Amino acid sequence: MGFFSKMFKLREQDPDSQDTTWAFEDNASELVLDAEYAHTLASEFDIDAAISAHEDWKERLRQQLTGEIDTPIDLETLRDPTACPLGKWLSGSGQRMLGQYQAFEVLVARHAYFHSQAALVVELSRAGEYDRAVRVFNGGYRHASNQVVLLLKQLKRSLGR
Repeated sequence: MGFFSKMFKLREQDPDSQDTTWAFEDNASELVLDAEYAHTLASEFDIDAAISAHEDWKERLRQQLTGEIDTPIDLETLRDPTACPLGKWLSGSGQRMLGQYQAFEVLVARHAYFHSQAALVVELSRAGEYDRAVRVFNGGYRHASNQVVLLLKQLKRSLGR
């Protein structure tokens, strides 16, 4: 079972059942989103588009490293984890809906790290430090990118989509 699946396991809940635990404090070992809440979350945010956008950065940064890039990357925007659609969602409605979950905090932190590593690849590349840029691209950046995508896929799976 994946990270988000453990944290956001969906199950039907009967409010009249003794087995139903609604309070966060009573349900710390298995945080639960009810089906209606999960549907609202799923309808407000396109997880597939966020995954695709983050995977597209690999190609843009590879082009930066090889000098093939057509449109210069705006470094200030890249550094800002709230500038992309995922970051806007994480700091907006995502925060309101899921901010109480530790797994959400991990996603926010991994997303911010993704942006810092991507910006570092561009900075090093522009400074002519190609070897260091490639090491960051293949190391910290790739790791951060994979974590963001993995967490988004786990979130999607936990929503039953």
